[in-house]
Formats: sequence, structure tokens, C-alpha cells
Amino acid sequence: MKKTIQLLKNFIREMLTNVMFNRFLTGLQPGGIAIDCGANVGDITTKLAKTGIQVYAFEPNPFAFQKLQSRVTGYDNVTCFNKGVWDRNATTQLYFHQEAEKDKEFWSFASSIFSDKGNVDPKHSVDVELVDLTEFIEKLDRSVDLLKIDIEGAECEVLEKFLQKDLQNKVKLTLVETHDSKIPGLKEKTNRIRRTIQEKGVTNIKLSWL
Repeated sequence: MKKTIQLLKNFIREMLTNVMFNRFLTGLQPGGIAIDCGANVGDITTKLAKTGIQVYAFEPNPFAFQKLQSRVTGYDNVTCFNKGVWDRNATTQLYFHQEAEKDKEFWSFASSIFSDKGNVDPKHSVDVELVDLTEFIEKLDRSVDLLKIDIEGAECEVLEKFLQKDLQNKVKLTLVETHDSKIPGLKEKTNRIRRTIQEKGVTNIKLSWL
């Protein structure tokens, strides 16, 4: 029953993504750079790949990563990393969804490095490597055209460091899925980021774009 309900939610989300995200694809072309953080099984990554832009896709869940890799086979412009992103280089636990044992790939979208996320099982996890996203962007030889961040709660630390370093000046557009309604303790952090964005007059970071 839970999977049936989630299938319906996924269908609605996919329709919303097609409407909301496709407009951001305009203007992307070979020679540019896009980064997909929390690529999961590759729905956004494949859309980006088809534009011909250079895509860097990060996905820490091993089951989602297998699907992601299989979907971008043949795209020379896509580089996949079986790693997550954060505000530092680290190794930590990635907690799986409560239903993951029934279908590891299907429920992979909800994985999080936070054990207090409402739909994860704190007793079911795997070691994953995390990459300092700001460091990764700083090392690129040119600006980033589009950065998508959907990392199940880790976005707060990433964005705080991102804004401290004023990397919004190197990334033309950043799309972030926030999770302050799902993880206790994130509301204050997320609101602080919203205030910082407003105080700095940043217009190219879109929170909760979907």
C-alpha cells in the first residue's frame, strides 16, 4: 500500500518536475557546466545530459547510483560520482528509507545522512563518502551554469558555506529543495539561510523550486 501511494506521489512529482525544471534547460549548451547533487536515479541528470552540457552528478545511495549509471551510459558529457556533497570532505552514515529492504532502488530517494529524518530507519545505513561542494566548485576552471541541490537535509550546511564564500557569483543559477518540514531542527537553519539570501540581495538561488 505504501509503495502504491508513493508511486502516485512520484508520478505527480515527475509531472511537476517536467513543468518546473524544463524551463531552466533553456540556454544550456555544450561548453557549459551543470552539477546535479542528489541525482538519485537520474531523472534530472538525463534531462541535463540531453542538452550537451558537461554534467557532474553526485549520488551516495549505492542502489540509486547503479540505476543512474545505467541511464547515462553513452553520454560522454556526464561524470557520475558515488558520493554525496556537504560542507566538508568526510565519511559518514547514509540512512535508508524505512521500506528500503522491500525495494532498495525504489525507496532510495529518501536516503539521508540525518537519522532523525522522519521516514528513514536509523538502524539501517551504509558508509558513504561526502565531498566538499564549495571546494569542488572552486576548483572548476569556469563558472557553473546550473546547480541543483536535493540532498535530504544536508543543504543547510552546504548553502551556509556557499554563501560565506559568495559562490553565487560563480554559479549562474542554483535550485535547492529544502527539507525543513521533514527534519526536526532544520527550520531555524533554513530560515537563517533565507535571511542571508535576502540580506545579500541574491536573486540566483531558488529555494523550494519544486
